[in-house]
Amino acid sequence: MTTPEVKRDEDAVRRYVESLGLVLSQIGMQRMPARVFAALMTTDEGRLTAADLAAQLSVSPAAVSGAVRFLEQVGLVAKEREPGERRDHYRLYDDLWYATFMKRDRMIIMWRDAAENGIDALGEDTPSGKRLAEMRDFLSFMLEELNGMYERWHKLREEKNA
Repeated sequence: MTTPEVKRDEDAVRRYVESLGLVLSQIGMQRMPARVFAALMTTDEGRLTAADLAAQLSVSPAAVSGAVRFLEQVGLVAKEREPGERRDHYRLYDDLWYATFMKRDRMIIMWRDAAENGIDALGEDTPSGKRLAEMRDFLSFMLEELNGMYERWHKLREEKNA
């Protein structure tokens, strides 16, 4: 059984890609990675080659290369190659939001641990040591809350997909 082809207004899609890219850049993502991420989010396959991305966004392959490298580093996309093919494909992770925030967890742990090391160096009773203790305590609290949030998200998702 084949699924019916869905007709889309490609001009509206292009405008949306640019709009989403702009929003992402306004909240801190670099402009080209934001546009590439938006393009991947709006493909039904969630997967495109660098050439496809360059053509869709009317940019150079070099611009796409830098953008996908950044997106790979922050855990938003994965690079893959089919056996026998010469071109890389960039795809969104299946559990994108969970995977992205799990990577953020590791960064928060590193940040918390760095604060702990600073407290040891500065002294817990100094003004700067107290600021670092506040940062450590907040980050520890955040990690605990995030773990509960992840569990609730997966439960909600399972219920929704059941």
